[in-house]
Amino acid sequence: MNIGWIGTGVMGVSMAGHLLTAGHRVTVFSRTKSKAQSLLDRGAVWAESPRAVAEASEVVFTMVGFPQDVREVYLGRSGVVEGGSAGKICVDMTTTSPPLAKEIAGRVTALDAPVSGGDVGARNATLSIMVGGDRAAFERVLPLLECLGKTIVYQGPAGAGQHTKLANQIVIAGTMIGVCEALIYGKAAGLDLETMLRSIRPGAAGCWTLENLAPRILAGNFDPGFYVEHFLKDLGIALEECRRMGLHLPGLELAHDLYRRTVELGHGKKGTHALFLALTA
Repeated sequence: MNIGWIGTGVMGVSMAGHLLTAGHRVTVFSRTKSKAQSLLDRGAVWAESPRAVAEASEVVFTMVGFPQDVREVYLGRSGVVEGGSAGKICVDMTTTSPPLAKEIAGRVTALDAPVSGGDVGARNATLSIMVGGDRAAFERVLPLLECLGKTIVYQGPAGAGQHTKLANQIVIAGTMIGVCEALIYGKAAGLDLETMLRSIRPGAAGCWTLENLAPRILAGNFDPGFYVEHFLKDLGIALEECRRMGLHLPGLELAHDLYRRTVELGHGKKGTHALFLALTA
C-alpha cells in the first residue's frame, strides 16, 4: 500500500521502518528532516508537508508530540485534511486528548491508536496498540497495525483509544513512583540493588518498568524511551478528563506534581525513569 508517515521521533522512526520492511511504499514528513534520514536511505520518499503526505497515501499514520502538534498536522494550513480525505484512513498514534480525537474523526475517517511499550516495543514491533474509531476502518488497517505491535485491541468509538491510553499512563505513573522509591529504599538499607531486583522482579512486584527501566536507572542511563515532558503532558490530559468527569484521583495528582518537578529540574528530555533523579535531588 501507499503509506504516509508523519513524525520520526524516538518511536516513530522505528515504527515507520517496520512498514518499509513489510514492503509498503512509505512517504514521510517530519519537522526535522534529518530524523527521517534513515528511512529515506531505505527507500522512503520525502514530502514537504502533511498535506503532501496525505495526497500521496491511502493510509496516513501520525506519531507526533503534543495535542497542538496533532491539531496542526491534521487541521492546520497544509495539513492532512487539506490533502483530501476521500477513501483515506488516518491513524493517529500520538497520545492526545479524547475530544481532539473525536474532532478529527468528524473531519476524516480516523482512528485514535495510541501505543504502549516505549522505544523497546517500537524497535521490536511488540507495542500494545489501543484503537478507537470506525470499526470497518480498524479492520482495514489491522494488517498494518500488526507490523507495529503484538497486542492490538479495538476499544470502541472515536476517543476510546485515547481514554484507554490515559488509563495506561495512570498505571505507569504510580508504578514508576514505586520502582524509584524501592531502589532508593534498597540502597539506604545497604542492599545490593542488582541482587534485590533478582528477587522482586519474578514476584508479585514484577512489571515492565522493573524489567526494562530499573536496570537503566542502576546504570545511570536516562536516555529517553519516552520523554518526561511527553509523559507530563499525558498526565495533564488525564487530569483534564478527570475534572470533566468529576473524578478525584489523588495518586494521579501526586504523580503529576512529581513529574512537573522533574521537568523543573531540567530533565524533560530524559526518559520517564528520570523521576528517580527528582526523588534523589
